[in-house]
Amino acid sequence: MIIRQPAVANQFYPGDPFALRRELAQYMPTSVHAHRARGAVCPHAGYIYSGHVAGAVYSLIKVPEHVVILGPNHTGYGSYAEIMTEGIWRMPMGDVPVSSTLAQIVLDRSTHLSEGYQAHMHEHSIEVQVPFLQYMQPDLKIVPLCLGPIDLNACIDIGNAISEAVEAFNHPVLIVSSTDMSHYVPADVAQRLDGLAIKEVLRLNPEGLYNTVKQYGISMCGYIPTTITVEACKLLGAQDAELVKYANSGEVNGDYSRVVGYAGFVIR
Repeated sequence: MIIRQPAVANQFYPGDPFALRRELAQYMPTSVHAHRARGAVCPHAGYIYSGHVAGAVYSLIKVPEHVVILGPNHTGYGSYAEIMTEGIWRMPMGDVPVSSTLAQIVLDRSTHLSEGYQAHMHEHSIEVQVPFLQYMQPDLKIVPLCLGPIDLNACIDIGNAISEAVEAFNHPVLIVSSTDMSHYVPADVAQRLDGLAIKEVLRLNPEGLYNTVKQYGISMCGYIPTTITVEACKLLGAQDAELVKYANSGEVNGDYSRVVGYAGFVIR
């Protein structure tokens, strides 16, 4: 049994379960009503920076037991398109098992994914989503996909595989893309460039998103997970994407000359 230990507890978020739950509660608006969603796009910075954006998104969603989480590979370990099909993620608020049956169906449907855990062991992008999901769904099971620089055809293939797997699985599934937006540019530049990418997500246009990021050199680290998520959600009948919140790191640390942008979406 593979047991994945937390990589960024006590760095990106509290490692103590009680402190973590208290912090998560602060980011979750209580005045909103949660509904079923097909997908979500959330940031993965330290909670002090982007937790309020993620909380605004997750508070709107009735999180099912099974969640596919796609994150970019920041570490370079493992393969460029790696899915875990078994194991447990040991998290401060309790163990989260991999949804093995669903993960295996996704793997079987794709020609580009490979099974493994090396890409996942030290990667933060998927991990920081898990406490939010656990907070909303105590019986959480996840399918983690860690993605490096793959081409648009591979993104479409994996999006197809996820949509086919969700249909075959016959239980409610949420698809989450983990991404930050522009990195280390002035706030006005981030807002302009991120706006181009945001427009393509709102149009539910996976090819448009992928090509826009490439064309304008937007430093959106999770554009590949987001391209795949939009593709899968569209194939599953999604009609609408909502930008729930946009923010940047300068709003927290006061430095607007080199910000990281954060955008949160719900796809229904």
